[in-house]
Amino acid sequence: MSTPPDGLPVYRVLTGPDDASFCHRVSEAIALGYEPHQGPAVTFDGERVIVAQALLWPQA
Repeated sequence: MSTPPDGLPVYRVLTGPDDASFCHRVSEAIALGYEPHQGPAVTFDGERVIVAQALLWPQA
């Protein structure tokens, strides 16, 4: 079984405003080998849309 690089955890949740920065962070995690766990959770904090995306390291 492989492990995530740089001591990263097997399970991660990325959160933040729904903007280009958030999309880049998720894209970087996917490029490392993480896989999205289902779809994102989305909410509105009164000013902006906030997104949470769970990511899992594949267990082979």
